[in-house]
Amino acid sequence: MPLSTSHSPFPDLPESIAGLTQLAENLWWSWRPRARMLFKMINRQAWKESGHNPDKMLREIDPAILKQAAANPDYLRHYHVVMSLFENYMARRGCPLLDGIAPSESGPIAYFSAEFGLHRSLPFYAGGLGFLAGDFMKECSDLNLPVVGVGFMYPEGYLSQRVREDGWQENLNEHFDREAAAISRVMTESGQQLTFKVPLIDPPIHVAVWKIAVGTTDLYLMDTDIDANDPWNRTISARLYSGDLEQRLRQEIVLGIGGAEMLEKLGLHFKLIHLNEGHAAFALLEWIRDFRLEGLAFAESFDKVRRHTIFTTHTPVPAGHDIYPFHMMEKYFRSYWSDLGLDRDGFLELGVHPENPQQGFNMTVLALKASAYRNAVSRNHAGVSRKMWHALWPDQALADVPIDAITNGVHVPTWVDPKIKMLFDRHLGSTWRDNHDNPYIWELVEKIPDQVLWETHYWLKIKLIDAIRERCRKRWVTEQGSPSILLSGGAMLDPSILTIGFARRFATYKRADLILHDLPRLMRLLNDRWRPIQIIFAGKAHPADDPAKHILQKIFNTCRDPQMGGRIAFVEDYGEQIAQYLLHGVDLWLNNPLPPMEACGTSGMKAALNGVPQLSILDGWWIEGYNGKNGWAFGDVSGESNRTDTDAASIYHLLEQEIIPLYYAISDDGFPKGWVRMMKETIRSSGARFSARRMVKSYVRQYYVPALQEA
Repeated sequence: MPLSTSHSPFPDLPESIAGLTQLAENLWWSWRPRARMLFKMINRQAWKESGHNPDKMLREIDPAILKQAAANPDYLRHYHVVMSLFENYMARRGCPLLDGIAPSESGPIAYFSAEFGLHRSLPFYAGGLGFLAGDFMKECSDLNLPVVGVGFMYPEGYLSQRVREDGWQENLNEHFDREAAAISRVMTESGQQLTFKVPLIDPPIHVAVWKIAVGTTDLYLMDTDIDANDPWNRTISARLYSGDLEQRLRQEIVLGIGGAEMLEKLGLHFKLIHLNEGHAAFALLEWIRDFRLEGLAFAESFDKVRRHTIFTTHTPVPAGHDIYPFHMMEKYFRSYWSDLGLDRDGFLELGVHPENPQQGFNMTVLALKASAYRNAVSRNHAGVSRKMWHALWPDQALADVPIDAITNGVHVPTWVDPKIKMLFDRHLGSTWRDNHDNPYIWELVEKIPDQVLWETHYWLKIKLIDAIRERCRKRWVTEQGSPSILLSGGAMLDPSILTIGFARRFATYKRADLILHDLPRLMRLLNDRWRPIQIIFAGKAHPADDPAKHILQKIFNTCRDPQMGGRIAFVEDYGEQIAQYLLHGVDLWLNNPLPPMEACGTSGMKAALNGVPQLSILDGWWIEGYNGKNGWAFGDVSGESNRTDTDAASIYHLLEQEIIPLYYAISDDGFPKGWVRMMKETIRSSGARFSARRMVKSYVRQYYVPALQEA
């Protein structure tokens, strides 16, 4: 079926800058500062009001402003440079990482994920899992790796957070404006949006297809909010992670079985499947069914799929894995398992955990059984996962359980602030971007003058606090609510004070309130006359997670306690934009989950890239990243549950004895040289080792190439 995509035109664009249409519709601009500047140069205020969304900006801007840009020689020179860079990037052919793999065997690789965090204008994410998937897609584009993404269009996004005056989180659903973002309908030759029916599911579920261009990689999103579906089916893809168990099962049926069917409809005959967590594991069943239709027996089909499947698990606790009652599985798969060549018991056995056979159908068990390449997302997490799933390989020693470790990484061009990038351009050499997974490149961080690095960081800190204050101002203007809400939102923050950041998804195991454990001791630090500290919190609790909401409420109400001196803030509606400000602008990144429940923790990596040292418990990536000179570590990975007193005391002790003295040890030059040395070591030790480029290359070397070479 011939297919195309619908790009909504910008009719007011002058011909001389018409290439902005193509550029705005490809997220390449989002990790290229010069491309972002191209839109910002048109009109800074319009760029700001659009939320840094060029698609929205070009739709709403006064046409006269576009005409002025098109007639400006300086702007046109910049425009032609950026368009040339973009065209050359998109014209690349081949992937050096796959040299030696025959073109007929090299792809595409189908990457399934329940969420993708790409940009604030595309609210398809809840947290770290989504941003990991987004960074993966961007890095695959930079490496020209033949990957295609499969996910969901969530018309209602995740949630928009508003904190009431009593500190309780309200969950506001804002409908996603698909026409004002870099997303296109996939169209048939007849000019209709491509739709299809999920195979063998009754009553039928119909799906419409959308596409996002992420550089040279394509992300296809499924949408059930169409007229062909009944109301219950229309809401399958309404929002992330439905709280209704049966609706969640239906969502994962569409993601897996529907996603595999979608790729077939698109003519994308994938060679490998990579599952980013177990939500899409049903895709493997559909692939098995395809081989069955070619005449292969189930055992042969299963083995063929297994040898071409990669499964990445992110969840370090049994309760975090999706398990469905057998009766619910029977309801939806009764007409499906015969196509696999299985009976009821043989089908259900695919998802049964041998230690809990009556528990239900476990999606992670299915993914582990049906994949030959399995990995956790840090070394410590691999050990936790081997222990958790040892029963699937009872004849193997614990150390030999076949779950490897590929530690997550972050997309360096996305998460390094443009001001910091300019320092890297000047001192790391002109080729650092193309070689940033080379650790020797980062040794050149030492060449950056200490004072220049400090002044750049301080500028970013002021930018962060200005952004927080502007949020307070807007809420005051629009709602004229309680002043205490504005004060708790950060209106009294001071850029001259040591600023600690804690920003991530609010879940109870992350212990966001740990630093509040001994309030009298904390107040002494906050209100110290000569060496005070301040803390900025941000994060959303899942709509159904009341215990996490209570922690958020506790933090919010502590923020507005006058005894805290206005030096604790909670920034509501945490998303990608405020994350960028925080990751670049705070002085210290705090992370204190309950070990060993942090699988990785990529937010700390992003902060480290920008020279922000860590104060982190020894869990997840920090066990690998900490070297004694790039931050502070406390705790251990014993997994003891009653450790709040000890861990909180460790935080206070490190702040009092090491962190605060180092930060306020100002040299005669007017800045803390010891702190800047630690900032440099933070960048040097994390730049290559925790990059998405290193991560993707590891997947290619360890999994993709061997799997593609399988018959």
